[in-house]
Amino acid sequence: MLGISLKPRRLEEFKVGGKFFERLFLEAVDEALASLGESAKQSVFFHLENKFEIKRNEIPKRIEDFAEGLEKIFGAGAQYLEILIMKGLYERIGRPLEWDKCKELVFAEYVVAAKRSFLKGRRSQVSYQE
Repeated sequence: MLGISLKPRRLEEFKVGGKFFERLFLEAVDEALASLGESAKQSVFFHLENKFEIKRNEIPKRIEDFAEGLEKIFGAGAQYLEILIMKGLYERIGRPLEWDKCKELVFAEYVVAAKRSFLKGRRSQVSYQE
């Protein structure tokens, strides 16, 4: 687990923080897909589950598969949704989205970096409160 030695109470905070991050990520996914309209959003989840075997609640643990599914459904348009998801995610975790428009967006790397930053912030808050 990132090579960090945590006290039992801190370890529990880390696990809870991970679940909380997953919920925030799913909220960002929902919001981005809802920008297409509610029926389109439901259609995307239907295709992800039936064609790509990715259930909605599995998306945070299968980010690369999710991104691949979006790319197969939307082609180059998937990148637009990925950017919307990342903007929504960064708003939820209180961190700005820094994105080099000259560099290719690698969605899974952005999500991992956001999670790392979010969990690091939560660990700092726990340490500060002790």
